[in-house]
Amino acid sequence: MRMPGWVGSGRPGRDLALAGLSLVGGLAAYGVGLQPQFPWAPDVPRVSFLLPLLAVSVAVGLRRVATRTGLVVGTVAVLADAALGVSVGVTVVYTQVLYDTCVYGPSRWWRWLLRVTVGLSVGGTVVGLLWWGWRGAAVGMPFALLGVLPVVTGISVRQYRDQAATERARAEQTARLVELDRRQAVLAERARMARELHDVVANQLSAVALHATALLAAPGLDRPRIDAALRVIRESSVQGMAEMRQLVGLLREPSVDPVQEATRVRLDELDRLLARMADAGLRVRTTVRGSPRELPVGVDLAAYRIVQESLTNALRHGTGTAELTVAYLPTEVAVTVENPVRSGGPADGAALPAGGAGLIGMRERVALLDGGFTAGPRDGCWRVRATLPAGERT
Repeated sequence: MRMPGWVGSGRPGRDLALAGLSLVGGLAAYGVGLQPQFPWAPDVPRVSFLLPLLAVSVAVGLRRVATRTGLVVGTVAVLADAALGVSVGVTVVYTQVLYDTCVYGPSRWWRWLLRVTVGLSVGGTVVGLLWWGWRGAAVGMPFALLGVLPVVTGISVRQYRDQAATERARAEQTARLVELDRRQAVLAERARMARELHDVVANQLSAVALHATALLAAPGLDRPRIDAALRVIRESSVQGMAEMRQLVGLLREPSVDPVQEATRVRLDELDRLLARMADAGLRVRTTVRGSPRELPVGVDLAAYRIVQESLTNALRHGTGTAELTVAYLPTEVAVTVENPVRSGGPADGAALPAGGAGLIGMRERVALLDGGFTAGPRDGCWRVRATLPAGERT
């Protein structure tokens, strides 16, 4: 059976309902004549006990909205009831007031109530022992049952609720951290995909655009030169389509290892890259220092992509020559690309569009591997140098 919405947890209707039930219970005790328990004022009319009952029931209704006022009203009511001779209804309802004060009031209140109720229990026991002997120890029992017990119960419930609130806050914080980690992972994946798309698309299309520009700028070329340019355009287009198809397949097939699938190109395949650059009109002088060795997958891919982007920029903005140095050091591999910078624009005066994403992508690749990266003019040339950690030489 579902409770009505107006008496839901934390709603004022629940407090009013509890106050009403307390009043009904007290009236039932009043109806069966459970007052007074100690008739030291026999001339007091029985109807006088209804006023403290009403007051202590109101104190129950104030348990959340005005806890302090409820405690004061309830305490005054129970003291007045005790002066009249003590009724069971008021005394039992007051235990609810003590419980609510410990649960909803400030922490210093339950500490204070615990000291007072324990003190009354101990004091009643001591007075009973001194006045009636060992049988008088029972004097402290009502204070323990009607004072200490509800206070201790309220303290336990309060601590449980505080612990639950702490755990709930910790769970919410953990959920926020998980969401932040997820967003960071999504952003990192998007950045990685952007780098891969730039390397696959921009580099190949740059070669296509350069040769198409050359063909348009020189309409009187002979057939062999036209065929050579078209061959470079075709090879660059086919290579770009192949790498794009590979990347699209990676995105569509989640079961494929993204590291293994996205790193088909390595430094030992530089000969093919240099051959394409030579066909495109860039003469590259290559120097290898140290003994070539197997590199970590991520390092191998990053080094290849940095060389590819640097040579593409040299083809786009240089004079047709470049120097490539690959150095295998004991704990790292270093790649350096240096090329003279063309003072003017292309042959037709129209520059190819460039958004600067290449340098950003190279710098991001190196930063992800905790390497070093520099790029800038040097002695009339443009120099790109990247050092990547490659582990100890075996």
